[in-house]
Amino acid sequence: MPSLLNKPRLKSLAMKYGLDALIATSPENVTYTSGYWALSQWIRRGPQVHVLVPVEDVEQARIIAPTSLLDQLVDQEDVWVRYVSRYGFFHVDQAQGPMTPLDDRLLSFFEQPDEKDAITALLKAIRAQRLEKGTLGIDEMGLMPGHWERIQQELPDAKLVPAMKIFREIRAVKTAEEIERLRQVATIAEESVAAALQSAQPGISEIEMARVFHATTVQGDGTPVLGCLGFGTRSAMPNVYPSEARLRAGDVIRFDVGGRYKHYRADIARIAVLGEPDKKLVRYHKALHNGVMAAFEKIRPGVRSSAVFDAAMEATRKSGIPHYQRSHVGHGIGLDGYDMPDLTPANDQVIEEGMVMCVETPYYEFGWCGLQVENTVAVRGNGVELLHKENGSLRVLT
Repeated sequence: MPSLLNKPRLKSLAMKYGLDALIATSPENVTYTSGYWALSQWIRRGPQVHVLVPVEDVEQARIIAPTSLLDQLVDQEDVWVRYVSRYGFFHVDQAQGPMTPLDDRLLSFFEQPDEKDAITALLKAIRAQRLEKGTLGIDEMGLMPGHWERIQQELPDAKLVPAMKIFREIRAVKTAEEIERLRQVATIAEESVAAALQSAQPGISEIEMARVFHATTVQGDGTPVLGCLGFGTRSAMPNVYPSEARLRAGDVIRFDVGGRYKHYRADIARIAVLGEPDKKLVRYHKALHNGVMAAFEKIRPGVRSSAVFDAAMEATRKSGIPHYQRSHVGHGIGLDGYDMPDLTPANDQVIEEGMVMCVETPYYEFGWCGLQVENTVAVRGNGVELLHKENGSLRVLT
């Protein structure tokens, strides 16, 4: 299985920032650097899982994991890191008789010494790699209060550098495997919207339609994550949560939705209307669509993110919404719903080949409706590649 980690980019950026090692602590960065999806870390705050990645020899990376999560290290195809340290008490019994190869590997992890807690295990791994006097880029997002101070106290000769932003920069350019997963999850989300719209009829509730959307996501081997769905004036609520509101003739249906597939996220928006739309709706949606298309034309390797924002805003305003205002027109996507780059007016980050981003032009008018076009594209050498079939045109349901 190809690695999710872009190893050459990690080494290049680590050298740029003068780092001897990177230490992942947050769920997205742990999974990215090692392929390890640690259940407890993803579903609640607090559990500590770390990955130590020496820059000079990435293959010497080491996972620091709770004993209770060791089974996932032998049962997940993405895990490429060979070295594991465990901490914490967790009891299992062993049956008499022959073991499977998976059982044997899991038992070998349990036979390793208990390092008591995550920071003790991490410190031991750092010293074993002779990095105790090095410059360590630590993802500060996953640490608990006091952990940073303890590491600095135990390693007085080390230089600790906050590295959450550095990890985001590394993750910004996707590997081929990552792009394929993002293509798959974007397609699942789009097909789930299409299935939900097939249920559209007067009287159906937002909850009932959302149920079809999420069920289709699961049938496509995805996991439900994001499900903003609103009818009529409720569609203007930016973060609308499905309710008992019933669909009526003439209502706009706004989807701002996504899911997760093999850890990777989708985020797309689709608009439909039940019955013939009025002229304002058609004009405004077309303006928003033109804004996204203009952004697509602008996106190229070497272009600044702010220039993409400017292109989308100008096209939307000229096409029919002269008063259009936005703080951003999109964002990167990957293991996190918001990866780099952020398409904002002040962001001068240069777009690179291999980035994947959601480009969007939402419009919310309270008392009327909400409209939104949002598509997912991969940056190629000569432009963008749409990672799903449709481009977000207005759907008219008759």
